[in-house]
Amino acid sequence: MSGKRVLIVDDAVVMRMMIKGILSKNGYEVVGEAQNGVEAVEKYRALTPDLVTMDMVMPEMDGITAVKQIVAQDPQARIIMCTSMGQQALVVEAIQAGAKSFITKPFQPPKILETVQKVLA
Repeated sequence: MSGKRVLIVDDAVVMRMMIKGILSKNGYEVVGEAQNGVEAVEKYRALTPDLVTMDMVMPEMDGITAVKQIVAQDPQARIIMCTSMGQQALVVEAIQAGAKSFITKPFQPPKILETVQKVLA
């Protein structure tokens, strides 16, 4: 399962570092990071990653809008939403928009890896 290329999208640097650390340690290559939906869409196009972790709430363009734009470019896009507790309604909307799965903050490394493996399988 190693060598899969991941784009991490979150407006919080700490969150990006945390996800990057977990994935890098487990053989995934983090090819890019974005701090809002606009950057996410641009970087997805430029980097064509195997997987995107997408924060839900961000400035400029939120995660759901970014999912819609990425899926419009690439219907095969594999996107995992990163949500906080209490964002269930948004999760449903994101899945309908084309996201493949979600992980809930605070993140647990085993859960992240399990979700990533499932979505890439």
